[in-house]
Amino acid sequence: MQQRLTFRHTYRFWIKTLLAGTLLLPFLPVEVYGEPAQAAPKPQAAELKPAEIFAARRHLYESIGQMTQIPWYRLAAIDQYERTITRAHPKDRKDRKHPERLTGVFMTSPAWRGWLNPDETDQHPESILFFKGYGRDGSGDGIADANNDQDVLYSMASVIQGYGNKQEDFNIALWEYYHNSRAVQRIQQFAKLYEHFDNLDLFGHAFPVPLGTNYSYRSTWGTKRSWGGYRIHEGTDIFAPHGLPVRSTCYGVVEIKGWNPFGGWRIGIRDLNNHYHYYAHLSGFDKSARIGEVVIPGQVVGWVGSSGYGKPGTQGKFPPHLHYGIYRDSGLHEWSFDPYPQLKHWEQDERKQKKNKSK
Repeated sequence: MQQRLTFRHTYRFWIKTLLAGTLLLPFLPVEVYGEPAQAAPKPQAAELKPAEIFAARRHLYESIGQMTQIPWYRLAAIDQYERTITRAHPKDRKDRKHPERLTGVFMTSPAWRGWLNPDETDQHPESILFFKGYGRDGSGDGIADANNDQDVLYSMASVIQGYGNKQEDFNIALWEYYHNSRAVQRIQQFAKLYEHFDNLDLFGHAFPVPLGTNYSYRSTWGTKRSWGGYRIHEGTDIFAPHGLPVRSTCYGVVEIKGWNPFGGWRIGIRDLNNHYHYYAHLSGFDKSARIGEVVIPGQVVGWVGSSGYGKPGTQGKFPPHLHYGIYRDSGLHEWSFDPYPQLKHWEQDERKQKKNKSK
């Protein structure tokens, strides 16, 4: 029986012929730290301890950074943002679902292979390039695998690299890729945190007021509020004396600060989980908590008060307390979720830590 060539084989043959020579040069095995690149064994993230995962990711970011001249903390910021977007879309996770791996970067199949590429499973770097897909071979094995950590991160880095290596070039590249100003801001914030601390493990927390002081709270999320129109309460009220220090619960970047008619003097902090931490009804702010500044868990950012429910400066319409809320960013909008379980967890953890230190 005479063997027939399929359309897929035919077009791939001609693409390889057209690209032979100069265009294939970028897909020769790359070098990392001066050694010939070879396919590294894929670590199973689910089997690693947190410290091992952070170490493996850091090595990956630095390796791809060495190849593309993109600082590791920018690659880490993009990767972490992608991870948070997947987590924030539980109903759509099947669309972003991928095997367990170190990287969180996700590209759809059409974006990876090229929108006009008829081969839906194409992993050949040369044909992907021909159809202007994002997929690249970062491991040097001749395959552009959308679930290979090195390939995925190198492909994203190649997109960013095409715009240059300056900060403004990076911002433009993010905009051109995401077409979303929120995504650009979040990735900038994440990169700032990683660069400032030179560390990936920035997920520790603290209770928002000092333990051992006079405070009380219960779950109040979702209860009715009427001032300014009927609405639900989007946080937990921690009742405490006027002037008690209010602390950052996380590693983060101060995103907003000032007066809000509902929240009075309030401050908002963004963390690496893409959670917005909202502290309201303050009596004042600490001078170190300026917009754009980096904060750490336990750092004082203000003081308990009773501001709000009116024009700037309105005070005393309710007992002094801290309104603490958390909002999750889906990439296009934010919504609140009940912070009470988190508060109880952080309070208990901090008590245990103090107890262990005293021993």
